Amino acid sequence: MKYSEEELVAALKRNERTAFEFLYDHYSGALFNIISKTLRDEEKAADVMQESFLKIWKNIASYNPEKGRLFTWIMNIARNGAIDAVRVEGRKPIMDDIENVAVRNERDVSEDSQTTSSEMKAIIDMLRPERKVLIDMAYFQGYTHEEISEELHIPLGTVKSRIRTALQELKQHFAV
Repeated sequence: MKYSEEELVAALKRNERTAFEFLYDHYSGALFNIISKTLRDEEKAADVMQESFLKIWKNIASYNPEKGRLFTWIMNIARNGAIDAVRVEGRKPIMDDIENVAVRNERDVSEDSQTTSSEMKAIIDMLRPERKVLIDMAYFQGYTHEEISEELHIPLGTVKSRIRTALQELKQHFAV
């Protein structure tokens, strides 16, 4: 079975097993990549991935499509789980090259995706340098806003507003 994002969300909210299987089949690769890039340990990444899908299942009713795409919501659940696991170990997430992570994530995301990895890189590259760095750190390297603020020595409010602005710019490029 194939779902549009709206149909998938509705089926997930009805707790339909086939919808959760579809979600796992189409998004687990990208989520595992995000988690394993942060943790650098496959066994721990598998545990965090399982916990992430459990959180998705338990919290799907709270997903609001007006606030963002389903993939962004589930990616944030996975990313936050990975960051929490890193913090339990008492270390910071390891830095990664934005292009490598973007290419792998794009390859693993839903087959319905119209954006290629080179297009995604080009779109991200169109951002102002100060915004591009923040998107890289927050979404590809696993940093929290607070950690970015400390690392780059800029105010937390500035970090949040630049990320918000960058995401709004990116959203325009991905709008259907």
